[in-house]
Amino acid sequence: MRRLLLALILVSCAIAPANAAGPQLVRVYTSAGSFLIELDSARSPLTVANFLEYARAGHYNGTIFHRIISGFVIQGGGYDDKFLERPVRAPIPNESGNGLSNRRGTVGIARTGDAHSATAQFYINLADNAALDPQPSRWGYAVFGKVIEGMSVIDEIGVAATGAAGPFEQDAPLKAIVIERVEELK
Repeated sequence: MRRLLLALILVSCAIAPANAAGPQLVRVYTSAGSFLIELDSARSPLTVANFLEYARAGHYNGTIFHRIISGFVIQGGGYDDKFLERPVRAPIPNESGNGLSNRRGTVGIARTGDAHSATAQFYINLADNAALDPQPSRWGYAVFGKVIEGMSVIDEIGVAATGAAGPFEQDAPLKAIVIERVEELK
């Protein structure tokens, strides 16, 4: 595990070097409008590098927000509009102990019940969700950025009508909200 972590740190430094000129920004264009995310590569280097790799490869283009829970989170980046799951790379180590909290407008990396299972899916907090933060007895969900522009778009997505769709029995939007592209700003 230590070798894997060291290799991932070295790769993340090569992929997403710290930006001395200012913060790393990405604009997410959706069918509901766009929003701007400031990435925190200082506190979440592996997660930011992972997210940027997926963005640069065009992985997010044409994916949807497939999980919407009003007053909690919106989640996307894993399924297309026909609810077909996109292929992913190996999971990354959990960086939830980085000091960033799941507050309204923060962006986190989604995972399964396995603490180190995060791949491409991400979520945006619609409210303060401290229950997603790490606790002494368990891992949390790693925050790696925050929405700094376009929170009204996030809020609009967060109140979309939901129900059963594709493989999901609930919380899926009844009308697809498509992530058209994620653009890294220089």
